[in-house]
Amino acid sequence: MSRKPVHVSLVVFPECDPSIIYGVFDTLWCAGMEWDPANGTTQGGRLFELCLVAAQPGPLRLCTGVSIVPQATIAEVERTDVVFVPNVMINSPDGLRALDRQLLDWIVRMHRQGTHLYAACGGSLVLAEAGLLEGQQATTHWSYAPLFRQEYPNVELHEDRILVQSGRGHTILCCGGASSWQDLALLLIAKHAGTDEAIRISKFFLYQWHRDGQLPYASMIANVQHGDAVIVRCQTWLAQNYERPDIVAELVRRSGLPKRTFDRRFRAATGYSPLAYVQSLRIEEAKHLLETGNKPVEEVAQEVGYADLASFRRLFRRLAGMSPGDYRRNLQVPSYVRQLAAPTASARPAGLKPTARSGSASPAGRSRPAAARPARSAGG
Repeated sequence: MSRKPVHVSLVVFPECDPSIIYGVFDTLWCAGMEWDPANGTTQGGRLFELCLVAAQPGPLRLCTGVSIVPQATIAEVERTDVVFVPNVMINSPDGLRALDRQLLDWIVRMHRQGTHLYAACGGSLVLAEAGLLEGQQATTHWSYAPLFRQEYPNVELHEDRILVQSGRGHTILCCGGASSWQDLALLLIAKHAGTDEAIRISKFFLYQWHRDGQLPYASMIANVQHGDAVIVRCQTWLAQNYERPDIVAELVRRSGLPKRTFDRRFRAATGYSPLAYVQSLRIEEAKHLLETGNKPVEEVAQEVGYADLASFRRLFRRLAGMSPGDYRRNLQVPSYVRQLAAPTASARPAGLKPTARSGSASPAGRSRPAAARPARSAGG
C-alpha cells in the first residue's frame, strides 16, 4: 500500500520573489520520482502533494513583476502537513506591517493544528511578524539581520547559521541565505523519505549543502544613514585610509571628540566598535582580493595591512567562517568565466569605472587599490 503524500502548502505573498517558490516546488515535485532516460518515463510515486496558497484567488503580481497563479486560497486549505514560507523582499518596518494579516493568521492557525513550518531566507521575517518566533531561535539572510534585530528583539537570531530549528517539538525550521532553501528542501525530503533520497535529489539538481554557514557569503553592512555627521566623515575617510597604522587613534583625533565619547557615538551610529569596524573593513578588502586575484595569501594579508600571517588567518577565519585558502577555492570566479567575460569587460565605455561589488563595506564605494602599505598585526 503506497504512503499518502505529505501535503505541503507554499504560501505566496505579493512581496515574494519567484525563484524560491518555483525552486522548492520543482525540487519537492521530483522527490520520489526517478526519470528513465532510456524510454523517457518516470518510476515511483511522488512524496509530496504541493499547493501554492494565497489569501485571495486570482493571479498575484510578485515584487519582481512576475505573476503567479495560486492553486488555492487559505479559505480552501483547512489542514496541511507543512507550510513553506519563501523569501519576502522587505527592507523596512512599514514593509513588515504591510504583510497580509489574513495569511499571517492562517499560518498561525495551521501551526496550532500541528503543521510544521519551514521558512527560507527572509521567510523568517514572516514568522516573526506573525509572533511565532517570540522567545525562540531563528536565522535569516544575513542582510536582513539589522532589521530583524530591530523589530524582533526577543528572538535569538543566529545569522551565521544556515539552519535553525525552534518551537515546541522543533516544528519550526528557518534557513538563512537565498539559495539555502535547497538545504531546507533536502532536509524535508530526508525527514520523509530518508537520506538516500535527499542525496539522490541533490545529485540530480547539483545542489550542495551549505556546511560553512553564511559567514563566507556575508558582506559588512556599513550604516551611513544614521545622521551623525562626525561619524559619517570618519567612515568616509576610513574607507580610503584603512591601511594606516594606529588607525583608531587617528580616527579619534580627526573626530575632535574625547575617546570615550567617540567610541560611544561610533558604536551607536554603526553598530560596531571602532576596532571591529576597521577589522571588518580590512577583511572585506581581503575577501575581494581573494575573489578576484591569484596573489598568495601572505601578500593579500600584507596588502590589507597585516604583517603577522597567523594573526591574519585567525581574524579571517573568525569573520569569514573559513580559512583564506578555502574562501578563494569556494568563491573565486572560475577561470573559464573570467575568460569568457573578458571581452565584455574590455568593451566598457572609456571613463566608466567598474561598479562596486554588491554589499561593499565602503560607504564611499570600493576602497582604493592597495599600494605599498605599512603592515601591522591583526589587533588593529
